[in-house]
Amino acid sequence: MPEPQQAPGSPDSRRTFVVEADGGSRGNPGPAGYGAVVRDAGTGRTLSEAAEYIGTATNNVAEYRGLIAGLRAAHALDPRALVRVRMDSKLVVEQMSGRWKIKHPAMRPLALEAASVFPPESVTYQWIPREENKHADRLANEAMDAGRRGREWRPADSTAELDAGAHADTLPGLPGTSVASGAPAATPESSAGARAAARAAVRQAVRETHRTAAADGRGAGTDAPTALTAADELPVEPAGPADRAVPAGRGEPSTPQTGWGADMGTPTTLVLLRHGETPLTPLKRFSGSGGTDPELSATGLRQAEAAASALAARGTVQQVISSPLVRCRRTARAVADRLGLGVEVEHDLREADFGAWEGLTFAEVRERYPDDLDAWLASPEAAPTGGESFARVIRRVEAARDRILARHAGRTVLLVTHVTPVKVLACTALGAPPEALFRMELSAASLSAVAYYADGNASLRLLNDTGHLR
Repeated sequence: MPEPQQAPGSPDSRRTFVVEADGGSRGNPGPAGYGAVVRDAGTGRTLSEAAEYIGTATNNVAEYRGLIAGLRAAHALDPRALVRVRMDSKLVVEQMSGRWKIKHPAMRPLALEAASVFPPESVTYQWIPREENKHADRLANEAMDAGRRGREWRPADSTAELDAGAHADTLPGLPGTSVASGAPAATPESSAGARAAARAAVRQAVRETHRTAAADGRGAGTDAPTALTAADELPVEPAGPADRAVPAGRGEPSTPQTGWGADMGTPTTLVLLRHGETPLTPLKRFSGSGGTDPELSATGLRQAEAAASALAARGTVQQVISSPLVRCRRTARAVADRLGLGVEVEHDLREADFGAWEGLTFAEVRERYPDDLDAWLASPEAAPTGGESFARVIRRVEAARDRILARHAGRTVLLVTHVTPVKVLACTALGAPPEALFRMELSAASLSAVAYYADGNASLRLLNDTGHLR
């Protein structure tokens, strides 16, 4: 539905901008960049361009980054404006319109950032064919070309508008281009300052994004998730033609797509390695993050080396991340040394704190804390005596997962962790309830794996593989 029109010059008159954005990755994941252009909806005149090389990323991440840059550039021109976003990314348009759920943790922070630039009622989203998005596509390619040469994209060097064959007085495929903008048509002289302001705003947003990402890398240990929670999912517009402009932020929750669908590109794969044995492992004693932090036993050291050999033979791991506890860091170091990689520590991958139960067997806990044990077995909200509930562990492990997926989209990452975090990641991938944590066997130094796709779906690829230990 078109936005209500105001008479030009009236006190409530609002300008209308068209944002066209695109992103690309040469490898998916690979060297990536985005481009965005802001136009006056009434005249079709280009008001601002933005582009940036963003290093290694997936197509979807680059597309979202382009959307954010375009919205920020429009906001710098007029924060009260109405905005029509036009993109050839079906995924971004459908997710931001609310017809598809934004379930992938790597996409959620980007979607949240895009949704925060303008009030939801001020923005509509429309899918367009790729040939109608040539200007933004060319900007993205210019940014990737500049990055390949070790340079930054510069507006003064851009020929994207000319190469795309854009015209100042038309917007192909966009109905209603005669909408009054509420302001005089821009001229080259009058728009120069606005373009400079918009470029400055985009550069500032990029710096803030980089600072935030760096802070997330240091911010392990917090329980606060960095992605949208289920209650924060973007609301949904009632179903309609896929290429119709849809206002963001209205309607009822949608049902996520299931079954065979569009190719979502390279998934982010988390390979999950439980640490090798400690002296407490064969005795089946509770050994969490609140106890003695034991070293690997001689058997555990051999298991770590066996896991390292198996992972080196596969040759797919690109990053190693470990729990802070000694038994995990020793296991992670054995693998990382074999692969020639460093080890990043993520505090939220630590084992549950079993409180007063640390070092005890199940039978000893049953004898000493029978009521607490019964409550713990009955509800994930119940904690061991003086310890940490499974519900709390689930929250922090999911927060760590979201941070890792956001930082390493499209890559294969090894997480060296414990029984509970591995089971949590397996359960959430399957959509299984917390009670399923008690129904899985997970051996020392076993391997599991979960793949995460851009549409939010996850696939449990492997669970408790111990073939490398035989």
